[in-house]
Amino acid sequence: MSLILQSAAMHLTSARIDDLGYVAALLTTAAYVPQLVRVIRLRSARDISLPTFLLFAIGVFLWLLYGLCTGSRPIIACNAANLFLSMSIVFLKLRFDRHPTQELHP
Repeated sequence: MSLILQSAAMHLTSARIDDLGYVAALLTTAAYVPQLVRVIRLRSARDISLPTFLLFAIGVFLWLLYGLCTGSRPIIACNAANLFLSMSIVFLKLRFDRHPTQELHP
C-alpha cells in the first residue's frame, strides 16, 4: 500500500499537493463549526472541557506560526480558521459558564 501512495505522491504537482492540503484544512476546520453553533444556540458550554480547548488553541497557534515560517498556505489557512473557532469556543465557555476556571484546578 505504501508503494502505491509513494507512486501517487511522485506524480502530484506542487499545486495538487496544496489542493490536498486545502481540502484537509477545510474538513478539519469544518468539524468545529457544529460545536460552536451548538454552544451559541444552547448558550452553554458546560460539556466543553476548558483545558482541552486551551491546549488545542495553543497547539493550533504554534501550527500557525510554523505555517507562517514555512510559507505553507494550507497550514496558515487551516490554523488561522481553527484558532478563531477554538478561541470562540473558549470565550463562550468563559462567558456562559459560571465557574469554568475550576476545571483547571483538579
